[in-house]
Amino acid sequence: MAFCSQCGNQLADESKFCDKCGAPVGGANSQSANNKTKNISDSVEDLGAKIADFNNTADYTSEFDQTDISSNKAFAALAYLGILVLIPILAAPNSKFARFHSNQGLSLLIVNVITSIVLSIVRIAMYAIADPLGRIISVITWAVRILILVLAIIGIINAVQGKAKELPLIGKIKLLK
Repeated sequence: MAFCSQCGNQLADESKFCDKCGAPVGGANSQSANNKTKNISDSVEDLGAKIADFNNTADYTSEFDQTDISSNKAFAALAYLGILVLIPILAAPNSKFARFHSNQGLSLLIVNVITSIVLSIVRIAMYAIADPLGRIISVITWAVRILILVLAIIGIINAVQGKAKELPLIGKIKLLK
């Protein structure tokens, strides 16, 4: 069974042209159902590889004491929950592991606040100019919020697993010593 390479319409075996879009059928332009399935599965694998690359950041776990890690995982996880970043900073000031995650969480909080303020100002300005521009900025704002949520989840998972891995995109920012 063949499919049109232009619109994906299912083609009869004897077709010379696609009934839907009129594209010529045959040779390199036609795709079988198996090829279409392969292309989709290849795309899914590519997406999985891109996600793995996104989270392939520096891992400093070996530099930390295992006792420190095991006793301060909960504090480290709290560092990614907005203002709760203050809890590990104040409650575990001598823990290198909690401090590492506090730095990551504080960086994430600052990026969140700055992007929220900037995008809010831009959105208000765009709504004043033209409604569709404001809507576009609203979509961008939600995309940024989702990205920040994903980064927070990655940080929490790393902390709970006892890993000292930098967050993607913002992990190199050092605010705390």
